[in-house]
Amino acid sequence: MSKIILTGDRPTGRLHIGHYVGSLRRRVELQNSGEFDKIFIMIADAQALTDNFDNPEKVRQNIVEVALDYLSAGIDPARSHILIQSQIPELTELTFYYMNLVTVSRLQRNPTVKSEIQMRDFEASIPVGFFCYPISQAADITAFHATTVPVGEDQEPMLEQAREIVRKFNSIYGETLTEPEILLPETKAAMRLPGTDGKAKMSKSLGNCIYLSDTEADVKKKVMSMFTDPDHLRVQDPGKVEGNPVFIYLEAFAKDEHFAEYAPDYQNLAEMEEHYKRGGLGDVKVKKFLNNVLQETLSPIRAKRAEYEKDIPGVYEILREGTQIAEEEAAKTLSEVKAAMKINYFDDKALIEEQMKKYSGR
Repeated sequence: MSKIILTGDRPTGRLHIGHYVGSLRRRVELQNSGEFDKIFIMIADAQALTDNFDNPEKVRQNIVEVALDYLSAGIDPARSHILIQSQIPELTELTFYYMNLVTVSRLQRNPTVKSEIQMRDFEASIPVGFFCYPISQAADITAFHATTVPVGEDQEPMLEQAREIVRKFNSIYGETLTEPEILLPETKAAMRLPGTDGKAKMSKSLGNCIYLSDTEADVKKKVMSMFTDPDHLRVQDPGKVEGNPVFIYLEAFAKDEHFAEYAPDYQNLAEMEEHYKRGGLGDVKVKKFLNNVLQETLSPIRAKRAEYEKDIPGVYEILREGTQIAEEEAAKTLSEVKAAMKINYFDDKALIEEQMKKYSGR
């Protein structure tokens, strides 16, 4: 059986280093591993519209921003298909059929949906489209017969719901859909990064992000103003690294070779953390080191983005080609689904012949 990946992002803004650590860096690694036969990376604009329905321009403008972030981070259109969700009508039709396989109470129990509703203050005014996005996500996954879905731990309930839909469909209509497997981050450092202000989540709306497209000056300014240990008031004071955003970022990005280059007093992060915890290491010195690490990481991404920005029509052509390939795959799956459900009336020659025989004797 082919090994196929489906993953993606909602185009509600530029991607930040939290996206890079949590998913984008891993996608590039998986793409370059050669282990997968097909990789589909979705710009989920239809899903983004479920809670931005009154501001479609926001979604529209961010399509190319997300595409530029993908390409500059190393997504190769020769090996991965970047697609726009709304341009594949088959996904909507699959969602409609899958709605019959899920109860309202099951959607209400989905932990991810519950937390997202609370975060957006929807309460009783939740749009139906947003409420049903786990079903839409199942359609996205199954449309391409994805075997592997790389996501963070917070998305496990979503993938489990997709698996339930697959199992129920196959039990009713016969083996048609592929049940996907979750691919979680390999290390703790690949989990969600906190905001630069110390908030649990890096969020565009909170203004606590470092974007992949930020200038060198912007990155430095954000790093040097980052929240650290509030009790670490003097250099000689003992400090806490647990929950300290600066050290969490270092865990995600710093390599031993960075210490040799930018902080030769330490061989690795463990030694720097130990010094900070016993006192004698100031926040400014640690932040300067983090800035150097991030600049080294982001510099080639910025340079590559600048090249793609010179040919925006070419970027849209990449999206068009990826979407066209994806739609062809989704159309095959939809045809299989309709055949299994026996609603492929015009293609079912046996049905037509059966009806002919039924009425020919009258």
